Amino acid sequence: MRSSISSSERLTASDRPGIAQPVPVREVPPQPWGAIFFTAVMMTVLMLAGWEWYWRDYGATPAYRNSDALWAMQRRRIDAGEGDATVLIGASRILFDVQLPVWERLAGRRPIQLAIEGTSPLFALEDLADDPNFTGRLVVGVAPDIYFSGFQYRKTVYKHFLEETPSQRAGQWLSMHLIEPFVAFYDPDYALITVLKRQGWPSREGVPMRRDVRKISVMEADRNTHLWSKVENDPQYRELARTIWAQNFNRPPPTVEQAAESARVLEEQIARSATAVAKLRARGVQVIFARPPSDGEFLAYEDRVFPRASTWDALLDRTGSRGIHFQDYPELQGMYLPEWSHLCIADAERFTEALYRLVERELSASTAARGRPVAPNRP
Repeated sequence: MRSSISSSERLTASDRPGIAQPVPVREVPPQPWGAIFFTAVMMTVLMLAGWEWYWRDYGATPAYRNSDALWAMQRRRIDAGEGDATVLIGASRILFDVQLPVWERLAGRRPIQLAIEGTSPLFALEDLADDPNFTGRLVVGVAPDIYFSGFQYRKTVYKHFLEETPSQRAGQWLSMHLIEPFVAFYDPDYALITVLKRQGWPSREGVPMRRDVRKISVMEADRNTHLWSKVENDPQYRELARTIWAQNFNRPPPTVEQAAESARVLEEQIARSATAVAKLRARGVQVIFARPPSDGEFLAYEDRVFPRASTWDALLDRTGSRGIHFQDYPELQGMYLPEWSHLCIADAERFTEALYRLVERELSASTAARGRPVAPNRP
């Protein structure tokens, strides 16, 4: 006897138009569902615990994620009554090297940290220039390869601030109160897909291999950030970080078209900066630029591709601003940058204290000269 459910004889709805088809009912055989559920939960817990143990053994500790939503939380402080605060913008050097507790100890008030890694701060400079609620002081960090190229690794952060939904805010609150303070593996660098991606897979012909930047910092709830101690203390990991930076150092000379485009972008960055600073100054906001230290091959690359005369000096001249360049002040030199670009935590604290005192001195000099043209400082 042929089976009554033979696929060759089964009629479907398309075979019998206009005739309602019975819904097939199949009994689910009895199973120990309680035990199955318990086993699934236990396996999930054990796997998560194993993943957490693996990364803790690697040196990771619980830290806050540098999310767009966390940046937005700090940005909203300006519109919520803290518009007269000192605000820090820039790329990762101002983010890692300025320690908020040290600044607070000296100033009596904690600054608002709005620097974002790998991203030109020009968007934040223009945003604050257009925000009448901001009446404080602005310290603008300048990393030449980021600021003058207009590079924006985190270009979604400002859009998120403008368009953040209530559910996104709630998600951020839950994450930073229930997960981030307790779980070490909750970091984008430890995501399984990221770990798989950076394995030593065979390269494809004609496709250059490029390593993504690894975890190099630890962040707190108010975005106070410092260089991860593993970069300082683990020679192998430190060399990995240097190797990743060095991917940018030996590029072939630019074509005529590329050089012309770089010059156009440089001019645009400086022109937009001058416009924004003028708006801020007209509102009584004091603005000062700061060039944190770099070292080794990174500094050599910056000096070669972004020479000071056509970048930093031009920026100060066009904006009419005062600036603090680490090469001009002995107290900002002689510090240890494990991977050439960011200070170890001990020197970051020393740098913050020295920078704070210099900022106070330079802005006081600028205030004293108010009412007459203020030339950019040249120590």
